[in-house]
Amino acid sequence: MNLIPYRPFQQLDQFRRDMDQFWQNSFPSLFQEGGFGFPQMDIHETDTEVVATCNLPGIEKKEDIHIDVTGNVLSVSGQIQRTNEAKEDRFHRKERYYGSFHRSVTLPANVADEGIRAFYRNGVLEIRIPKAQEPQRKKIDIDFH
Repeated sequence: MNLIPYRPFQQLDQFRRDMDQFWQNSFPSLFQEGGFGFPQMDIHETDTEVVATCNLPGIEKKEDIHIDVTGNVLSVSGQIQRTNEAKEDRFHRKERYYGSFHRSVTLPANVADEGIRAFYRNGVLEIRIPKAQEPQRKKIDIDFH
């Protein structure tokens, strides 16, 4: 006789996955990062720095982007302005995002406060943050009596 493991919450797990998929398919831009107000971001690190790449199409001036690094948290926020707005009310599809955005992520390494550089080209913001020097361990001599 074979024993079959009893998993009482298996059906609930499947129900949760089905509901998650339903909401993502019905309202993808509201419930996924990268949707309204959540710019998509890639983060990788090299030996000397952490590099964040963020999709921000539609930015027209650097004053519309704010970058803040506090501790090991990178925050990118700003405003995408609507320019050349169509004066007609007969939109058939309106998918481009305009308005404010904000994204904060925890960085994978300790970073320095100085030497942060940012570049914006073709709708992509690249932020290069130098890694902080690791504190040197110092051996403490013990006065032993």
